[in-house]
Amino acid sequence: MKRITRIKQTLLISMMLLSLASPASAEGGVVGLVRRLGTFIDSMSVRGVDRRYIDSPEKPWQIILRGNTNQTDLKMKSMMDVTGVLPGISGEMNWEPRIMTTPATYVGLWAGYRGYGLGYSVNVSGGDGSYLTFGAMGGSFGLNFRLHRFDADETSIRFYGNFDDISYDHTETGKLDDPISVRTLFIDGYYLFNGRRCSYAAAYDQSVVQKRSAGSVIAGAMYYYSHYDFSQPRNADFIGLMNDIGNIRQWQAGVGAGYIYNFVPCRGLLVSAQLMPIIAFFDRVRVTRYESNNGDYVDEYLDIDSRYEKGLISEEQHDREIDALVDNYRVWEVGEDTDNGKVKLNFDARLSVTYQWDRFFVNAYGQFCNFPYSYDQGSGRLNDWYINACIGVRL
Repeated sequence: MKRITRIKQTLLISMMLLSLASPASAEGGVVGLVRRLGTFIDSMSVRGVDRRYIDSPEKPWQIILRGNTNQTDLKMKSMMDVTGVLPGISGEMNWEPRIMTTPATYVGLWAGYRGYGLGYSVNVSGGDGSYLTFGAMGGSFGLNFRLHRFDADETSIRFYGNFDDISYDHTETGKLDDPISVRTLFIDGYYLFNGRRCSYAAAYDQSVVQKRSAGSVIAGAMYYYSHYDFSQPRNADFIGLMNDIGNIRQWQAGVGAGYIYNFVPCRGLLVSAQLMPIIAFFDRVRVTRYESNNGDYVDEYLDIDSRYEKGLISEEQHDREIDALVDNYRVWEVGEDTDNGKVKLNFDARLSVTYQWDRFFVNAYGQFCNFPYSYDQGSGRLNDWYINACIGVRL
């Protein structure tokens, strides 16, 4: 029901934008202001460009139906010194959980005027989540905003280290008792030094048309925020193995430079590739630590496992008793630690293919981003890729 409501809201936004472009609404001070703004944007879209390479479509409005496939790979790591924790044993244990979502499919709408617009997509398969996007693209500059949220519980966990000089390395898969909640915000801006002949907008929102092949050195800046929350009481055991951490927030900002090339092999077809290394000069990680009462139930937990291994209870009975036990877990916050990390190197890689004719166009593009983080006795990284396919009409 919520998904249907969100789609209705997106359709309503689109109809409102269309109503502003309708001749029937030509009267009124607000509409007049909008029209003057539109005229200004029209002139900006082709100001200073070489019309032999870049041109502006006659129809300024765009309605785009989008389909998006996304996958996120979250890897976390913590190191624990077990000396004094396990009686009579010395050594260290590394705990490395990895959560890779199944490829998720999103469907939504984007509506805009000459590259300035808003889009919203909802998940239709492969998980639960949504995307909110905003774009503002001119001749030589652009700004993108992407907000992504999802929950995941499938995890692969690797244990490795040594106890009393005996090395071990073991990996197993399973599920968190409660899903980890992930929220990411990504904002990036760019500037093309050869904006006269090479257009980013032609490749990524089709607000202008690239008529001939051209490339450009590109400069950019980005801001990234992520929040990983697995502090639910049922995850108390997982929190303990993460050095009592149940909440991780990361802020990152950086600048970079790279290259974009728009290849036009024939009329209507555009292939665009971009690679931009980014130096993250600001990197802050804040972790929240928790304590829990799960230690009060260790004997009961071991007793349930022992009875199952002896064949005294079935697997179903074992799982029911463990679930009932975990329901008694409680966690509470005990403090926060903040770490300002070192300068890091990230990468922003993109590839786009567009074909357009008359008022209609189709496009597919992909993007890959990598965001590492680190803090005392822990580190991790988030890899995010998505492929977007769309069909649009100009009005």
